[in-house]
Amino acid sequence: MPESVSPTEKSAANGGEGASSSISRWQVAGRALRHRNFQLFFSGQLISLIGTWMQSVAQSWLVYRLTGSALLLGSVGFASQIPVFLFAPLGGITADRVNRRYIVIATQVASMVLAFVLAGLTLFHKIQVWHVFVLASLLGIVNAFDIPGRQSFLVDMVGKEDLMNAIALNSSMFNGARVIGPAVAGILVAKIGEGWCFFANAVSYIAVIIGLMLMRVQSPARAPASMASPFEHMMEGFRFVNRTAPIRALLLLLGMVSLVGMPYVVLMPIFADQILHGGARGLGILMGSTGVGALLGALTLAFREGVRGLGRWVAWCCAGFGTSLAIFSLSHSFWISVVLLLPVGYTMMLQMACSNTLIQVMVPDALRGRVMAVYSMMFMGMAPIGALLGGALADRLGAQTTVAIGGLASVVGACWFGLQLPKIRVEARRLIVAQEVAGGEPSEMSAQAVED
Repeated sequence: MPESVSPTEKSAANGGEGASSSISRWQVAGRALRHRNFQLFFSGQLISLIGTWMQSVAQSWLVYRLTGSALLLGSVGFASQIPVFLFAPLGGITADRVNRRYIVIATQVASMVLAFVLAGLTLFHKIQVWHVFVLASLLGIVNAFDIPGRQSFLVDMVGKEDLMNAIALNSSMFNGARVIGPAVAGILVAKIGEGWCFFANAVSYIAVIIGLMLMRVQSPARAPASMASPFEHMMEGFRFVNRTAPIRALLLLLGMVSLVGMPYVVLMPIFADQILHGGARGLGILMGSTGVGALLGALTLAFREGVRGLGRWVAWCCAGFGTSLAIFSLSHSFWISVVLLLPVGYTMMLQMACSNTLIQVMVPDALRGRVMAVYSMMFMGMAPIGALLGGALADRLGAQTTVAIGGLASVVGACWFGLQLPKIRVEARRLIVAQEVAGGEPSEMSAQAVED
């Protein structure tokens, strides 16, 4: 005969189950942090990325203050990111051939040196616009090696089982910094000028370099060197992307959004000053709002287990991004604009992180660096072309019309991708299962992929 349970005991039991369920959900969301190497990476990067976002906002404001030109704002964005498009294939080959931890350490040191130079020129009132162009271009070359190396390094730190969670937490960290950095930069720029933001960014790199030095990473086995030329190795990555329909579709959509949708970022100083009348502090708040939305998007992905349904998420998030951006372009109220940027950041981040996750679980380890280099070209490399076109269009049509066109084009891209989904879903499942089997990983992700 079962024992009777009092209402109090039942309530306590239910409360215990609820608390246990809540703890379990947070454990799922942070499961990549059980790896010591990722803990070191996460803590160091969080500090460094706050400085990076401070520099990004301060640099935009510096160029706008010196020139007042939308075209030059777009041109600086072009100069900082076009090297990723040009040199990322070399970064991809390097990531597939060299210890990825050493690559990331080298890129962080180089970024720190460039930030110190920019800070010195600004603080001593020697800064000119051409200095910003040169330093932005050099940083872009560094990023061409950093992005493929860093994205490929995630799987070395946590393995395939926790890869999606690591990508989500990495995005959460990036966007948590995106909330704090612009807000701090807006205050510092208004109070003491741009130079101290650049100096703070330079110092912040010390944290991530220390974290990387303390890691103990077992380098994955590399494929034996072949007689093929570096050019052939580079083309192997492009050929894989071209013949793999799911990855090709994801990258084409990402590249299109980066080209037509992302220029809103480089035009934000114009919105902050001329349209919404918020000044430097308003720019920090607007960028911070986008960051809050993106942080929420990354956390949404962190609570997920498995890749089932992520293709549909990509389509819906791209459509949501375009719609939110088009509505934002119509606003003349500062605080309404702040609210509208929340879904812009949320959907943008979910599309990017879901695409990253799907690509990484479909690509073989031997090609990971080169495929992530193509990802870098589409995500970061197309953005400068869009920034240049966006700046030129804004000079002729106005910032609001330019951003609205980009939003509507993103919606069209989402519709195209949605129509492709039924055709590419079967091949995507096959690739995910094949990589899980090849890696000897638990079959949970494979099973979930087959179910959808």
